[in-house]
Amino acid sequence: MKKLWLGVCAAIALAGAPEASAQVALRPGVAAQGELSPDDGRLQSGEYRDEFTVQVPAGAVITASMESDQFDPYLMVRGPGVSEDNDDAPGRGRNAHLTVTAPQAGVFTIIATSFQPGERGAYRLRVDLGQSAASLPAAGPAAAATRLTLDRAVTGQLGPNDPAMPNGAFVDAYQIEGRAGQRFEISLASAALDPLLMIDGPGLNAMNDDDMERGTTDSRLVVTLPESGLYAIRASSYGPRERGNYQLIVRDVGAQPVLASASVAVSGASGQVLSLGAVAQGVLQQGDEALISGEWTDRYRFEGVAGQRVRITMTAQELDAYLMLIGPNGAQEENDDAAAGVTDSRLDAILSEDGVYTVVATTYRPGESGAYALSIIDLSRADGAPVIAAAPPPQSPAAVSGGAALTIDRPVSGRLAQGDARLRSGEFMDTYRFEGRRGQRATITLTSSEFDPYLMMVQPDGRQIENDDSGDGSLNSQIVQVLPEDGVYEVTVTSYQPGETGGYALTLGFEATGVAVNQQRTDGRIFAVLVGVSDYAGTANNLEFTAEDAVKLGETLELRGVLAPGSIVLTEAQATVSRVRQAFQQVAALAGPGDTFLFFFSGHGVQNRGQPSPTEPDGYEEAIVLRDGQISDNELAQWFGGVRSRVALLAIDACFAGGFARDVVSRPNVMGLFSSEEDLTSSVADKFRAGGYLSYFLRNGLAGDSDADGDEVITAGELSAYLRREFASEVTHVEATTTEGQRNYQFLVIDRGGVKIDDEVVALRS
Repeated sequence: MKKLWLGVCAAIALAGAPEASAQVALRPGVAAQGELSPDDGRLQSGEYRDEFTVQVPAGAVITASMESDQFDPYLMVRGPGVSEDNDDAPGRGRNAHLTVTAPQAGVFTIIATSFQPGERGAYRLRVDLGQSAASLPAAGPAAAATRLTLDRAVTGQLGPNDPAMPNGAFVDAYQIEGRAGQRFEISLASAALDPLLMIDGPGLNAMNDDDMERGTTDSRLVVTLPESGLYAIRASSYGPRERGNYQLIVRDVGAQPVLASASVAVSGASGQVLSLGAVAQGVLQQGDEALISGEWTDRYRFEGVAGQRVRITMTAQELDAYLMLIGPNGAQEENDDAAAGVTDSRLDAILSEDGVYTVVATTYRPGESGAYALSIIDLSRADGAPVIAAAPPPQSPAAVSGGAALTIDRPVSGRLAQGDARLRSGEFMDTYRFEGRRGQRATITLTSSEFDPYLMMVQPDGRQIENDDSGDGSLNSQIVQVLPEDGVYEVTVTSYQPGETGGYALTLGFEATGVAVNQQRTDGRIFAVLVGVSDYAGTANNLEFTAEDAVKLGETLELRGVLAPGSIVLTEAQATVSRVRQAFQQVAALAGPGDTFLFFFSGHGVQNRGQPSPTEPDGYEEAIVLRDGQISDNELAQWFGGVRSRVALLAIDACFAGGFARDVVSRPNVMGLFSSEEDLTSSVADKFRAGGYLSYFLRNGLAGDSDADGDEVITAGELSAYLRREFASEVTHVEATTTEGQRNYQFLVIDRGGVKIDDEVVALRS
């Protein structure tokens, strides 16, 4: 069941009709004639409607078509586990066309209506039932299917001489041999038809209509083969009876050599290979590949491993830089400005899985052009640091470098210079070590007036903590950490940019108690406003479990002892626009500079037509739907502008949730978690009895599942990595649609903005 939208897809609510429309049984494969008129029932938004029913077996493909030359047709299909809409079908003018697969048997309702309220006239409706692509027999031997060779394009043609899918679309069959773990990128392109691409085989069944990442109607699939064996690839079209030439190619994107741990390589469209720490020079200009919203792009790739920390930086004087990082499973992370008032872009990320990552260098606004520099560095622990003599025993904590002991709270002077050891990314470094005891709070401070300091500390178990800027407005660096175990801790003094040199002062201090000593540490309270709506009282279709999402998240935070007094949970009839606004202002006023503020919503999300702008390049405004109205992304951004907490977290589990990122994540302390991309729907997580996947995983993550290092502190990086892993495991094949009826899959969107990987989100209490 989808979380549906209002506005363009206004047909969610069938309540409010002066008289219910009689339902007419349809015969599959037989066209029905109908007419929309004032005698019909109406949708809540005013459109006339006729309703038809059809009995559908489990796994069947429902293909519905509605045509009229008197008004703009609009189709809806409702049934067990299905709720889909379509306005204009590609290549069919204003006529509507929908193809959906029934997850279970039952009676399905086909609703014939119009795009605008009050439209009337005659129409023709036809519904066909057929097998799903997954249920088709595997491509047969050579006589029925052509063998493909990796990296070798084949040209084919769809036409009447080809076999046809149940919906009438012609199809060509191909085969390719693969091995378990191999990663294929399959591309199907055509200027004559709207391509549809399918692959199935041992443990795998996937389909793609439009390559949304690249903003084209060509089709592209990136899949990891679960088993070795023969896989069937089918080239077809989105609509029935489309014909024309196409080009198909399969590439092994995991076939490039595994890179040595000392380097990461990136390559752009030109094929240039860049070693880790080097800088790529590029130019964004007319003729480059473009996003669907109009910005020029250059693409780069690098091989990453799970848990690896990378920093990607894009600098430019002629344009406002914008970076995107796309993981092997399609999960996407974005960054606009590296810091407040800076138009360069910097993105720090903990990689969630092994594989090939894509870096997209682009601009904040469509049409910007100019030169830029792009670099990627590995922030993971450097190998080969010199072993320093053992430090004094725990009774006298100290650090040594080259045998010289450092007294607690007495700065040691050092210098980064030519001839020092280097990180893999090119920065000079000095290494120190100290003996620490579990439970001690260590404060390590690095200051310099000659370069931008950067600190790293490696714990005895090998886990690494880093800090660039201490948060006091200077470029100095500071790490404050409760030590998780007894042993030797390694501290690396280095710089933010490769090649920086100069003098510095390093200080080590200890506290025996858990008193916070700077803004990186807090008492872990979360001031929360938690909102969930399941019952929309006839203004929209009801949703399962979404109200429970808010209640359960509050219970979880309370159980862990981190829900601050004054937090508010609003569900169902309580969740009105005025009450949510009042609750937000009230709770935000309680959250101080040492606290975390959380606004959470689970329910309907919508897109409303507007004008293209820098924050809405697609011309749609997003909003969450409450019991009596909507709260737009612009309004929510204004609310967050008044939040003064250390970290402000926005979590939205609703259709089109990603559209809030550009508007709300505009200040250094705001982090956004969104259940789907800007133009795609979100699904109810029936499997987990939750209103949405983000709601379920966020609840578990904040309960402690995301605490990767077991220190009872959940950082922004840990929470992000956990959510990405869970989405990659459970949500990869959950289908989603756009307001135009284009189909894709639901992907999590995380925008940390200026919130750093090691910034604390919550300190748990047993």
